[in-house]
Amino acid sequence: IEECLNAPVVYEAGRGWFTTAPFSEPEVFDFPEGIGPVECVNVEHEEVLLVPRWVDAGRVTFKYGLGADFIRTLQTLHQLGLDRTDPVPVPAADGSGTVHVSPRDVVAACLPNPAALGERMHGKTCAGTWVKGTKDGRPREVYLYHVVDNQWSMREYGCQAVVWQTAINPVVALELIAAGTWSGSGVLGPEALPARPFLDLLTEYGSPWGMREQ
Repeated sequence: IEECLNAPVVYEAGRGWFTTAPFSEPEVFDFPEGIGPVECVNVEHEEVLLVPRWVDAGRVTFKYGLGADFIRTLQTLHQLGLDRTDPVPVPAADGSGTVHVSPRDVVAACLPNPAALGERMHGKTCAGTWVKGTKDGRPREVYLYHVVDNQWSMREYGCQAVVWQTAINPVVALELIAAGTWSGSGVLGPEALPARPFLDLLTEYGSPWGMREQ
């Protein structure tokens, strides 16, 4: 709720970082491996803050494919103030006085636990980086991506696809740090470190990456 309703950050060379409206700049992207076209919108995420520190980029955005129904639900929660985190006074059900509760905590308590939805989910999730620019003086456009099938992740690890895809990245990073393959000091995102060892470990875990020329 917070991630999607916060003002998204955009980076542009010569201008730096700035914010835009939630769910701005909608565009349809054709995702690989049978997922197909999905409308994506700007969402706050740390990649926009980290990538330009290490990669000479003209513009960096982060977008999610949320869907119109989900966006409308989030906008309604915001309009009603149900995305607020500060406690509000509520009369106790037994009439004994007043309790203070966070509206967002109430919404979260009413929703199903995402980690328990795996058996009811079908399909694939995809995370990737769409890069447009020039190489050797010629225009080039590629999409580097990682797809996880929910049935595979449930069968192999007992986790739904989004949870597993989120968790596997820090696990791979920790292995690379422990082995001395990745090292450094300060706040370093993955883009500040060699990419190939990371991609190779994803493949070893049975979940290979892919790259598509656009």
